[in-house]
Amino acid sequence: MSLLPFVAQPQGQIEAELAAAGCRPFVARQLLHNVYGLGLASFDAMTDLPKRLRELLAARYALRTLHETDRREAADGSFKLVLALDDGNLIECAYLASSAARGTVCVSTQVGCAMGCLFCASGKKGLVRNLHPHEMVEQVLLVCDRLGDRERLSNVTFMGIGEPLANFDALAAALERLNDGAAGMGIGARRITVSTCGLVPGIRRLADLGRQFHLAVSLHAPTDELRARIVGRAARTPIAEILAAARYYFEKTTRKVTFEYVLVGGLNDSPDCARRLVALLGEFPSMVNLIPLNPVAACADLHAPDAAAVRRFLDVLQKGGIEACVRRRKGAELDAACGQLRIRAMDRRDAGE
Repeated sequence: MSLLPFVAQPQGQIEAELAAAGCRPFVARQLLHNVYGLGLASFDAMTDLPKRLRELLAARYALRTLHETDRREAADGSFKLVLALDDGNLIECAYLASSAARGTVCVSTQVGCAMGCLFCASGKKGLVRNLHPHEMVEQVLLVCDRLGDRERLSNVTFMGIGEPLANFDALAAALERLNDGAAGMGIGARRITVSTCGLVPGIRRLADLGRQFHLAVSLHAPTDELRARIVGRAARTPIAEILAAARYYFEKTTRKVTFEYVLVGGLNDSPDCARRLVALLGEFPSMVNLIPLNPVAACADLHAPDAAAVRRFLDVLQKGGIEACVRRRKGAELDAACGQLRIRAMDRRDAGE
């Protein structure tokens, strides 16, 4: 019989199983602290638990179900992992170092993606399936395993492969386990970001969780017409509806919303686009994160804007009263544009390498 994943199991279920095994309530707290607080990757390493209990748990559960198949590392300490799931599918997660001591884990939520954004490699082979909650949380734990120091983890972003809000129930369960200080990793809600292409029902459901997670909306254009050329299926929802949902999120959480805007040379990087974006956002309590295109081999016809175009775009936004910044490009040497390393690994596997 195959082992069940332990990570992200409901706390009540774990407590009930331990009670049935004759354990006192504090044992559940010890176990969960070992798994999430200390990040122990085997039950045998949990020497504060009775040996018989460790053997029972090891016979029923696996603490790691994802397996590293490829890795790229950068000089600044960033790295990207290709991970194999139990069914043989591949996903990515990345650690992006912000300093020598701290960094952010970028988590995938689906195998592939159905959105079809023009510049994104994640969806080039389509959507295969949603990830389970344990497959999301394990990505964070695996990065911590490799870092060897939980304190180096400063933030978690759900900006990897997939559309997080298209897999809402599993996402919510993973968020609970990452955020829970008593039965999870205790990562503050303000240090966790959920990105979306603009799925309005999901934005509202996320707001209704009542947690102060950070919301990042991938906008990428100031008009519906231009957005339709860039973000595929996500453009079926008018920008006005996305902004209404974003305002609802702000009102429910008091958290300023970030709008992600990938600058593609000659497509959406003109001063006119910047002026339209100023008019669109107006007094909206938000932040615009400008991201010069990270070249993707699968989208060879697209190119990054030159530095002068980026400066002009930023200048128009700031003079228009919009809080904005340019995200420093990281991870180009890692094939860090979302999905690239996975695609290369899949191509090698399909070729029998």
